[in-house]
Amino acid sequence: MRAVLGWAEGQSLRVARFGDNMRQVAVTEGNKVSAQIKFGYEVNAYGVGKLVNYCDEVTDAEINRQLDLYGTDYTFAFSLSDEDKVNKLKNDARLEIALERFLVDHGCNAFTNTFEDLTGMSNLPGLATQRLMAKGYGYGGEGDWKTSAMVRILKAMSVGLEGGTSFMEDYTYHFGKKAQVLGAHMLEVCPSITNDKPLLDVQRHTIGCKADIARLIFSATPGPSRNLTTIDLGDRFRFILNELNTVAPPQDLPNLPVAHALWEPEPSLRTSAQAWIMAGGAHHSAYTQSVSTEVLEIYADMVGIELCTIDADTTIKSFKRDLRNSGY
Repeated sequence: MRAVLGWAEGQSLRVARFGDNMRQVAVTEGNKVSAQIKFGYEVNAYGVGKLVNYCDEVTDAEINRQLDLYGTDYTFAFSLSDEDKVNKLKNDARLEIALERFLVDHGCNAFTNTFEDLTGMSNLPGLATQRLMAKGYGYGGEGDWKTSAMVRILKAMSVGLEGGTSFMEDYTYHFGKKAQVLGAHMLEVCPSITNDKPLLDVQRHTIGCKADIARLIFSATPGPSRNLTTIDLGDRFRFILNELNTVAPPQDLPNLPVAHALWEPEPSLRTSAQAWIMAGGAHHSAYTQSVSTEVLEIYADMVGIELCTIDADTTIKSFKRDLRNSGY
């Protein structure tokens, strides 16, 4: 039934795409017509100027009410007497209100943006995007509409379950005795994946735009989890799934100014990385703590897409054979 929930969500889902994909990276693009035939969802492009118009209509009273919500939900890393940081926080409050209003008006449950197309905006949405994902919206950074749609579909599948789902990216690697992956992104990791009260801070962002941007900082809750990526192979789509064990960071990470998840991929980083690359895995994924591999296997069968699973039993020899013998 959870696979059916995902399938049904795909039949009516609309993804709002603000701007193009980052630097025309192929893996964040794909054939939108083929995607609509296969998954059911639409990917619609909107000019950033249309969103800016929504931003201009947000009132100071609405922004102040939003700041009151932030004070209830998060721990502030700065004093509210710091006018500069409070004004930066107001930027994201305005963006959150405007984005949600736009998505509701246009019937969209997922969206993308890119740091290369922010004309007329105060900054790349950070806190705003995190909060919208926590409300159930799908998101993909840098124009990645395939991941945005899958984040939303996974959220639909996981209603009522413990654990969250987020847009994610491998950020860096720890090649220690137990090799680990630090997953994060520039700003946009969903707070649904933590049980802790996030820290709200305003820090410098220098990718695409130089601005002080509000964001939530936290570590993902330890436990079993999965990364799922969707790639377009030209004549078909493919899912690649890696089972993970998310762990608590062994020490504080005071110099990491973004939300993050630290995990140990099955069966090991060496094998999982090689298999992921062999299968054509993307740098973005939908990270979930709640949707099981079994549900994703059923969903893949429903939409008629091959699912390449990397788990504790994976060997490179068997994985190569499975890729060669794929019937899709």
